[in-house]
Amino acid sequence: MARLLAELVAIPSENPPGKNYQAAARVLEKHIRRSGLDFKRLEPKAKPKSSKENPPCLLGVYGRGNRTLYFHGHYDVVPAQAPEQFKPVRKKHYLFGRGACDMKGGIVAMLYAIRVLKELGADLDGKIALVLTPDEETGGARGSARLVEEGLLGRAGIGMLTAEPTSGVVWNANRGAISLRVEVRGKAAHVGLQHRGANAFERMHCIVERLLALKREVESRTTRYAAEAEEESRPSALPAPDQGRFLGRHSILMIGGQSGGGTNFNVVPESCWFTVDRRTNPEESLEAEKERLVSVLEECKRDGIPLEWQIFQEGDSAASSEGEKLGRALAKNIAMVQGKAPRFELCPGLLETRFYAVRGIPAYAYGPGLLSVAHGPKEYVDMRRVVECGAIYALTALEFLGK
Repeated sequence: MARLLAELVAIPSENPPGKNYQAAARVLEKHIRRSGLDFKRLEPKAKPKSSKENPPCLLGVYGRGNRTLYFHGHYDVVPAQAPEQFKPVRKKHYLFGRGACDMKGGIVAMLYAIRVLKELGADLDGKIALVLTPDEETGGARGSARLVEEGLLGRAGIGMLTAEPTSGVVWNANRGAISLRVEVRGKAAHVGLQHRGANAFERMHCIVERLLALKREVESRTTRYAAEAEEESRPSALPAPDQGRFLGRHSILMIGGQSGGGTNFNVVPESCWFTVDRRTNPEESLEAEKERLVSVLEECKRDGIPLEWQIFQEGDSAASSEGEKLGRALAKNIAMVQGKAPRFELCPGLLETRFYAVRGIPAYAYGPGLLSVAHGPKEYVDMRRVVECGAIYALTALEFLGK
């Protein structure tokens, strides 16, 4: 399992921009076929408009019949902070590298869960489908969203599990997301002649002030779902995750996750830009919150501030009851393997569970990684947790689909 994970981590399937997808898909296909599962590449119907990769989704199946439990994962990773992150390092039980935690370690656990059921000849009333997609880190446009458009996602589905790094809890709900890039225009001029220019940075500041007023109102709202993460063990040489971290039940509006502009310190900036990331709670309407956010920008434009915006990510919230049969089976088997029952919580961001839950398919996230290290410079996964999660997935599938 560690060798396979190291092989996957060594492939820089970074998104954005979405590269080396074919290399990752080839390795995964090889191991799915080697495990003796029925395999299919779900190729896009539309051909790419450019030479850019148009990556496949991968499907491995064990069992027979229409009733399908989906094991769902994504093989893209966020960009690395340094090239060394794609050189996997094993230290005792810990494997370091970009994607080890989010979520190539989880993919390995799911693949081996199906593999062990096959080797044991488990008699299932239905089948397990391992679906591996690209583009999850940027909303799933060429992955899960494309499968939805083509009517391929969740066919005959009665349940779904995904192996996101949940820090020991089960995510049965997720926030929605509206992410924008806002660009403000000005006019360049030498600092000594700044009266002849128009400062895009100062104009941007006016927009941010209005967004801050919206932020204060938005972040006064809370969700009914639990949202406090559990602590887990970690290598003693690593810095601790935020002590007592609280993922927060409040709705979210973050301004300036990325920003930039200007050409030099002594030139009036002609252009400045920044991002806005709005995360909605399940009780909120995505469309209504999108309209409120855009209306602030439209008001600034009417007031004479030259600006444009682009929505680059959009996805709705979703939730599944923890009392569903799959939710109960998952909790029972986590308790059996881990020794304690898990908490059910709201994921702080988007989840691909939403593509299933909106179709009435109970969907849950539970995986071997820690959210606090998932996108960081020292990303790692504890291989003991990968093995345990593989056992949990196999036992849950056996109980959920057992005759």
